[in-house]
Amino acid sequence: MVYRLALTPGEPAGIGPDLCVQLARNPPANVELIAFSDPDLLRERAAALELPLKLAPPGASARACAPGELRTAPIRLPAPAIAGELNPANSGYVLETLRVATRQVLDGRADALVTGPVHKAVINQGGYPFSGHTEFLAEICGCESSVMMLATPGLRVALATTHLPLKEVSAAISRERLLQVLTILERDLRVRFGIERPRILVCGLNPHAGESGELGREEQEVIEPALAELRASGMELAGPLPADTLFTPRYLDHADAVLSMYHDQGLPVLKFKGFGKAVNVTLGLPIIRTSVDHGAALDLAGSGKADSGSLRFAIETALEMLRAGDPE
Repeated sequence: MVYRLALTPGEPAGIGPDLCVQLARNPPANVELIAFSDPDLLRERAAALELPLKLAPPGASARACAPGELRTAPIRLPAPAIAGELNPANSGYVLETLRVATRQVLDGRADALVTGPVHKAVINQGGYPFSGHTEFLAEICGCESSVMMLATPGLRVALATTHLPLKEVSAAISRERLLQVLTILERDLRVRFGIERPRILVCGLNPHAGESGELGREEQEVIEPALAELRASGMELAGPLPADTLFTPRYLDHADAVLSMYHDQGLPVLKFKGFGKAVNVTLGLPIIRTSVDHGAALDLAGSGKADSGSLRFAIETALEMLRAGDPE
């Protein structure tokens, strides 16, 4: 079977277009990649990298890409994209590629969405409120909530809160939020990854998981009651555990995922373990969406030094999730 994947390169001044061109040189087997992009941008970046590139429109049915080939769904840039130079005039273009690609997957015209790195600051400078892919895609899909999870071989880390200032995290961790996030995480581990009975480790918020209330009471008053409620429904949850000891083989060897309370509690560990070989997955959507684990890397754009390993892993993960959901 050939799967059709919608691919958004992300920030046009960053390495996203480079990664698409590099990936086309040795495309994954049995996959048709459709780049939702300005074709001239891809041609220009291919020329800068001195790599061959043939662009063609997708047909009625999926057909695997040959080496050096990409299918394209043309979306024109409003302003020239210069490698390494951000331009807020192109912010709307970045969001439009995401909208169109996501709707293609929602409509069944593509099997999954794979996204390249965006630059949140320049999108906001362009006049578009944007906190990240996770929230933006949930809005397009009409979802009340979604969950950000990063994964690398041997470790999956989901987030109870995403891109928040640290001073706002405690107030955002409520019983309702934890019930919602853990329900989505447990369900998608079963449905999207084929794990029959997921085992999830849950971090505490405070040092030493609050140390019996001496270092904070969120564990006792919010996290523990939420976990008890979910355990009563049949979920296999451990915690709240101190984050400084949770990320050790003693715990991780017997777990399928970790729920971190905030962005920089869990993701530094995951990126240390597998940077460049990790993937960002949005859970809770009606579609499969995976992404790279890195940013736009403006300093590398057009240089030929960008590593496409994370984009390739994002595609492999999307295929793994598609196969897990396919009926036998």
